[in-house]
Amino acid sequence: MNQIQPSPKALDLARRVLRIEAEAVAALGDRIDGGFLAALALILNCHGRVIVSGMGKSGHIARKIAATFASTGTPAYFVHPAEASHGDLGMITRDDVLIALSNSGESEELMAIVPIFKRLGGKLIAMTGNSQSSLAREADAHLDAAVAEEACPLNLAPTASTTAALALGDALAVALLDARGFGAEDFARSHPGGALGRRLLTHVRDVMRESAPAVTPDAGVAAAILEISKGGIGMTAVVDAERRVVGIFTDGDLRRAFEKDLDLRALKVADVMTRNPRSIGPDKLAVEAVEMMEQFRINQLPVTDGDGRLLGALNMHDLFRAKVI
Repeated sequence: MNQIQPSPKALDLARRVLRIEAEAVAALGDRIDGGFLAALALILNCHGRVIVSGMGKSGHIARKIAATFASTGTPAYFVHPAEASHGDLGMITRDDVLIALSNSGESEELMAIVPIFKRLGGKLIAMTGNSQSSLAREADAHLDAAVAEEACPLNLAPTASTTAALALGDALAVALLDARGFGAEDFARSHPGGALGRRLLTHVRDVMRESAPAVTPDAGVAAAILEISKGGIGMTAVVDAERRVVGIFTDGDLRRAFEKDLDLRALKVADVMTRNPRSIGPDKLAVEAVEMMEQFRINQLPVTDGDGRLLGALNMHDLFRAKVI
């Protein structure tokens, strides 16, 4: 069976597509005007939800825009215009803002629901490639997403126009994000299952070991070694009578004592411990513990309260298990 080989001009065609789409997006910057600000104001003052709708390829872009809005602090969802004409219009209220996408601005399915939505008293934002279209004329704010040409060699398949609409939707979402003061922690709350959510929502108290190994300064080195073995964390905290951390004894301290050929049986842990160790509070983010460990090249941290009393401990393996790193 003969294998079909790509045409020699495939790379040139691919570069042409990318160039046309890049130029289409770049051209939007020169046309951003008061219509964009008007759309922004309508959404910021919306007391309901943002409804995004479109048919065909515009519908796919509308769905993505709605998802981007929702994940960046603007409650939004997609409504299929054909389904809206058959009952889903009941999902839309007068307090909502409708963003309708249509390159031609003449989509029959959209134009069928626009008068009903307007009659409700809702606000309409149109994103079209034709500022003189029926949809643009009905809109309270119009976003110009026109392109000079499609990337399709036939100038038929929606390519540059859908890319431009998507970019314009992203621009609107980012402007809204900034206007609402939406930050990284807000984003993480919308993405608790993702890596960013774990990094920004996980605190030290969520991953620390509450039963932290501990000995007093006058304990023998043998007792400290036993405590390290029992704790399974590669260290033991050294605490005073009020459980304030005064030192830490780690596998590394033990190795250094061996290298000095010390008589460990005759020593107390205070003789070989690391004094004034780094520690972290339970309300700190787990990523801050990671940063501290990496900065000071340590693998364990005592967790202490504001007075330096031992509350727990954690090591790098605990952070790996929590998928913080």
